[in-house]
Amino acid sequence: MQMSARWLFVSGLVGVLGVVCLALSPAVHYWKPLGQTAPVASDADDPAIWLHPQSPTRSLIIGTDKGGGLYVFNLQGQQVQRITGLRRPNNVDVEYGLRLGNRRVDIAVATEREAGRLRIYAIEGGRLRDIGHPEGTRVFVGEEGDRALPMGIALYRRPRDGVIFAIVSRKSGPQEGYLWQYQLVPQRDGTVSLRKVRAFGRFSGEGEIEAVAVDDALGYVYYADERFGIRKYHADPDHPRAGEELAVFGTSGFEGDREGIAIYPTGARTGYILCVDQRPEDSVVYLYPREGSRTNPHQHEPALAVIRSSADETDGLEVTSRALGGRFPRGVLVMMNSKGKNFFLYPWQNP
Repeated sequence: MQMSARWLFVSGLVGVLGVVCLALSPAVHYWKPLGQTAPVASDADDPAIWLHPQSPTRSLIIGTDKGGGLYVFNLQGQQVQRITGLRRPNNVDVEYGLRLGNRRVDIAVATEREAGRLRIYAIEGGRLRDIGHPEGTRVFVGEEGDRALPMGIALYRRPRDGVIFAIVSRKSGPQEGYLWQYQLVPQRDGTVSLRKVRAFGRFSGEGEIEAVAVDDALGYVYYADERFGIRKYHADPDHPRAGEELAVFGTSGFEGDREGIAIYPTGARTGYILCVDQRPEDSVVYLYPREGSRTNPHQHEPALAVIRSSADETDGLEVTSRALGGRFPRGVLVMMNSKGKNFFLYPWQNP
């Protein structure tokens, strides 16, 4: 039977488009956790990783329990410290080298939603010690209702002067100025307070904004407008383009909310921006190019790879590319696992 020229053209076009679509589709990788932490008491939410300066295998995972606790685990997943009595802590982040008097300390900072403040801890001897000023760590002062309730947090250490800032999101907010940024200000008594330096960041008006991550080395902040996409700004509040939105990406392909965000560097400017698609039973992580494209450092699409994780309804995640011993030679990806009320640990595999 003879085929018409038109049929052959259409058939050939469909074939070519199919090849193009396959070429553009990111590779899918199935990862299994090598370990997991002990469960928290109530409702796990967000992890952070503290890297030990001399002995990487003694690094720590810090995780929040929205029921009222902050947990510290070793890399074997064993609990080494538990802080209780917090009023719904949501997210936590770690930064290095805060000047406190005549010394520098590493810190972990968590949002305490129902108290409307940040909890600031020095990391000393593998444990957390509260150094927040009792009256000086409130956030979103003057706001009301859900607009006053802190959720996500990312810390930024400015390279030129070592000043550390906290970028904080909230349960609800306006379409402009959803995030507020605070400088961490050490006090003479050894505590740390906050000074607001700016409000910034667009919001689609759908869902909320919780996940925030900062690329310290490149000076960018990324956050998940959870039902719209991933937004990018300069992290330095004094940058001449600080108020300009630099990119929006990750606007398609997600089945659930856009949640945890993290940065995995492979070089000075290269690597991956990770964002989790919150799904029951099998959350998915999209990997976008950290460096952008050859002609545009703010062109972060298309996604380079997809990780299927088997973690349940993941909220927060964190990653490091530092070698952490034989179990994690290329670093570790830590993902919240809702069903188990804990955090899964995945050895990094180059996608």
